Amino acid sequence: MNTETGAQSTRAEAALAGETYDVVVVGGGAAGLSGALALSRARRSVLVIDGGDPRNAPAGHVHNYLGREGTPPAELYAIGRSEIEGYGAAVAEGFVAGITREDGGLFAVELTGGRSVRARRILAATGVTDVLPEIPGLKEHWGTGVLHCPYCHGWEVRDQAIGVLATDLPTAVHQALMWRQWSADVVLFLNGTGEPDEGQAEQLAARGIRVLPGDVAGIEGQDRLTGVRLASGEVEARDAVVVFSRLSARAGYLAGLGVIPAEQFAGETPIGTALTVNPMGATEVPGVYAAGNLAAPMAQVIGSAAAGLMAGAAINGDLIMEDTALAVAARV
Repeated sequence: MNTETGAQSTRAEAALAGETYDVVVVGGGAAGLSGALALSRARRSVLVIDGGDPRNAPAGHVHNYLGREGTPPAELYAIGRSEIEGYGAAVAEGFVAGITREDGGLFAVELTGGRSVRARRILAATGVTDVLPEIPGLKEHWGTGVLHCPYCHGWEVRDQAIGVLATDLPTAVHQALMWRQWSADVVLFLNGTGEPDEGQAEQLAARGIRVLPGDVAGIEGQDRLTGVRLASGEVEARDAVVVFSRLSARAGYLAGLGVIPAEQFAGETPIGTALTVNPMGATEVPGVYAAGNLAAPMAQVIGSAAAGLMAGAAINGDLIMEDTALAVAARV
């Protein structure tokens, strides 16, 4: 271990020795690190607890992030950690098992393994988990050949053979029409979700999108995705497959505070769960804020970073008012 790595390890262990922080940030992705940056620059004591498993870990690069286009996610987060540590924030590896509020108003943050710290405020930024259909091969190619967002991956598969795997027919039709912008070779696999109505069929035909009936049995390919296998045994050659993933909020550690995820919808289609927050990231529980995909499941990385900044500024403003009230009370 070199000197710098050893020093960082020592600081991380010290950070989990029962210290009290102005803010504990749970999650070291774009939202959490951006919030921590704003707070540490505001001279707040900040601890980021990072489990090291960001949602976009399987992806090769971050896109649509101005100034960081094409940066690998791990590199972006390493840069972020270095930046916040430069302003005095601490980063510790681990997972939060639960958070409770003590009689004095502080939050007790319990980590798996028995370690604990206290905080005046909480910024939850643990994101979501993508729940994929139980079809062989989907998980193995997730983030490389199995995709969900055209703005994240469309350019990389432009002009290639793209398949859209339906799990909800209206959503899949919308996806097929979207991905047609990046390729003229798009196939919609109905996968037992029904038949397009007259209007949907006309739209698909007008855009040259083929529609294949039958259930999907699996995704083909070892090192790279090569096709979609139907229950009939037929294999349709494809370079990429688009699928709708249900988004499940990583928020179990907040249950003890009464912060519970709510079902989210795109129109009438349920898309998963997320926390309900106001425009500044505050939840209904005083002192608890959330940012990133945990509060906005469909936000891209740059949007999550912006939300983290907004929440960080709001938390600092909240603490300023509390500090002022305490100072006034001390004069009496």
